[in-house]
Amino acid sequence: MTVRVSRAESLSLMEKLTRMNWPLFVLMCVVLTLSVLTLYSIGVKPCADGASCAYEFGSLSPWAGPQLLRIGFALIAFWAATLVNIKLLIRSSYILFGIAFILILTVSFWGHTGMGAQRWINLGIMHLQPSELIKIAIILALARYFSWLNSVEVTQFKNYIIPFLMFAFSFLMIVRQPDLGTALSLMMITAGMFFIIGMPRIWFVVALCASLVAAPLVWNFGMHDYQRSRVLTFLNPSADVRGKGYQINQSKITIGSGGLVGKGFMSSSQASLNFLPEKQTDFIFAVFGEEFGFLGCMILIAIYLAITAMIISVSRNSRNRFGQLLCFGFGLSFFVYYFVNISMVIGIMPIVGVPLPLMSFGGSSLIALLFGFGLVQNAHIHRDMQLSSKGN
Repeated sequence: MTVRVSRAESLSLMEKLTRMNWPLFVLMCVVLTLSVLTLYSIGVKPCADGASCAYEFGSLSPWAGPQLLRIGFALIAFWAATLVNIKLLIRSSYILFGIAFILILTVSFWGHTGMGAQRWINLGIMHLQPSELIKIAIILALARYFSWLNSVEVTQFKNYIIPFLMFAFSFLMIVRQPDLGTALSLMMITAGMFFIIGMPRIWFVVALCASLVAAPLVWNFGMHDYQRSRVLTFLNPSADVRGKGYQINQSKITIGSGGLVGKGFMSSSQASLNFLPEKQTDFIFAVFGEEFGFLGCMILIAIYLAITAMIISVSRNSRNRFGQLLCFGFGLSFFVYYFVNISMVIGIMPIVGVPLPLMSFGGSSLIALLFGFGLVQNAHIHRDMQLSSKGN
């Protein structure tokens, strides 16, 4: 028999831990473990007998060790989001979005530049990428905004002006960095939430038509040369295999060389010998594919699908609208992460800067993702709670 909880304060720490979705937590930890193992397998250290020696593979340096530290910080964010009073989450939703947006503005003026893009804030111990944080913040803000609108209000144009402006300004600031991959991810997340909320379908048709009309202008005036070259390379990857098509061709070679069962742990020759660029971040799925083969890739994708299904299940079982929208938004965000990354790595989408969730080396996306998983756990813990729009 389900007990309906009316007050967040009535749940003790032990009760919150008991009500957590532990299978979801376990799958999250499984992927984090695979991340550390994969990063360890491509870590390179010189042999002990001198510089003339061949390289040994398998080291905490330079990626696995720092990733373990970042996982530690991210788990703090996870447990904070999991155990905090859900009413406090509601009250602070707009504040968190405002902080994330201010950080994006800060990047525009004082951001750290790397690989031709100004996307990071240098915190000393790590580089913070606010565009990763804004994806979680906008989900929180939209969940609060739409949770208490009735069926008539969600069809009224005026009620979408503020949410659209929240998205539009964030989108433009991220594009300006430039970070087209994250900007497009933010657009898909926002559009998905508008769809599930009940926005009239005709508005989507109008937006699609407007996008098609604007496409030539965006291509000629709104995209950088390297972004246009990535699209052209996607359409014809064999045109310049040693130049602009090098990354995607090496990615395909790396995955293909794994065959059915892979070469084995610490046996990724394409990655270890530096044929594959960005092997620790955007192309870590290719490394995993070379070591564990087609079967390993299918198991990893199955884990991702199971995680997504669990998040959507939490959304469906929540008795309050805030929890439903919060979980759906994060589930969609998580799906976009791995769908875009894997599609990019195997060559069915253009290359964009989207990491593989919980796997790629990096701090900002990891902290944002684990904070998001904590929000899902919080919604699951308080799934039977009655909530007000002001979080009272």
